[in-house]
Amino acid sequence: MKIAFFASSLVSAYWNGAATYYRGIVRALHERGHEVTFYEPDAYDRQKHRDIPDPPWAKVVVYSAQSEAEVLQTVEQARGADLVVKASGVGVHDALLEKAVLDLQRPGTLVAFWDVDAPATLDRVHGDASDAFRPLIPRYDIVLTYGGGEPVRQAYRGLGARDCVPIYNALDPSTHHPVPPEPRFACDLAFLGNRLPDREARVEEFFLRAAAQLAERRMLLGGSGWGDKPLPGNVQYLGHVYTADHNAFNCTPLAVLNVSRESMARYGFSPATRVFEAAGAAACLITDAWEGLETFFEPGTEVLVARNGDEVAQHVRTLDAARAREIGQAAYRRVLAEHTYAHRAAQVDAVLEGCGARPVLAEAA
Repeated sequence: MKIAFFASSLVSAYWNGAATYYRGIVRALHERGHEVTFYEPDAYDRQKHRDIPDPPWAKVVVYSAQSEAEVLQTVEQARGADLVVKASGVGVHDALLEKAVLDLQRPGTLVAFWDVDAPATLDRVHGDASDAFRPLIPRYDIVLTYGGGEPVRQAYRGLGARDCVPIYNALDPSTHHPVPPEPRFACDLAFLGNRLPDREARVEEFFLRAAAQLAERRMLLGGSGWGDKPLPGNVQYLGHVYTADHNAFNCTPLAVLNVSRESMARYGFSPATRVFEAAGAAACLITDAWEGLETFFEPGTEVLVARNGDEVAQHVRTLDAARAREIGQAAYRRVLAEHTYAHRAAQVDAVLEGCGARPVLAEAA
């Protein structure tokens, strides 16, 4: 199958939290025999902050997004693909792309919307009856999401989606795996995540509040945008951490922290990429509590769960190296057995096989 994928970036994780997800999915689809062309705009200085070269498992097309005409010319290059994917959060000309890809829809060409931030999309659409994306939803052959579970599925179906299927984050064992610890990442608790409006208050609660209670412990904060944030004295800010350093960042600390964005915690069933990256590195993960967590990992055995910063601090106080290793190894076994991108790509194939039998709506033909 020839797949055309319009999304933020495959080659740069700079201000692009979905990069690991895209890489894992696209690589696994390639390994199943599909031919993927990934179209990404030259935007947000991502091309200046590439962390991988063009990979052998996808053709990368970087296009200029200075004008709508240039975007439409790029979309036309995808004509004739067996599957055209418009991902959410491209970052430039999203509304134009959401409409333009539907012009490629015809018998033999499926068009899918792949939502990598379904809570934000649904909140926006439900909050604005005139949102331009809303009437387009029923025209897509299928909506795929990287999280959200049944609440997101029902929400999209309520908006007219023919079907909505979660394709969750996962692990690519070839890129995220245990490595020797690095002294520069040595600490008791580390958190990696960009500064975003609907995450900041939760980072303050689960990470900074915990750090303030553990003044004798060393903490690390990685991710873009935190440079002017007041931090407790025991927190060292690292700035953007490149993908190549993620394994050491996860393997070295006593524990690593996951803090969900507010919208994802509210919808549940939305494990962040960092959850599987940490498990793939056999790290001891402490996560904020969210509905559906037990679908992926067993609390207390494969992951430690906290409802607030006080509980994060308590986990760190009582955790020793042996217990941390035990939890990390249990998570590592679980993720390899059930949550790799090979598992997810097989699911995508099964979903698309069923989707291909559906007729194309007359108004979208």
